[in-house]
Amino acid sequence: MSKIIIYSNEQCPYCKQIKEELDKNNIKYINKLTNEFKDEWDEVVGLTGIPQVPTLFFKNNYFVPGRDFGNQQHLINIIKGFKESSFSNEKITLEKVKTLNYNMNMAFGKLDQLLRQIETKIK
Repeated sequence: MSKIIIYSNEQCPYCKQIKEELDKNNIKYINKLTNEFKDEWDEVVGLTGIPQVPTLFFKNNYFVPGRDFGNQQHLINIIKGFKESSFSNEKITLEKVKTLNYNMNMAFGKLDQLLRQIETKIK
């Protein structure tokens, strides 16, 4: 299996849980404490835009809690089932931006409906 880097800090109970789950599944990783690898961590945060631990780097991909995995088992399933894409980074990025745009449009549509319902009840 490819090298996994986990960015964590010592005070984070979720980091500890993730590392325990990785250990339980015999998944090897390199633990990098954010305060010891500050410049590297700052680059990761600059790239992902999310300063949240534990963030994992695996097969040239960053996995951020909440954004990419919801719990320990979800992350283990992602790692065990991971398949590298045959698409270019540009194609992947374009499709993700289109999906993000679609999801935002749907969310704003639902918000508009809710505000109209509230407005109707107020009048």
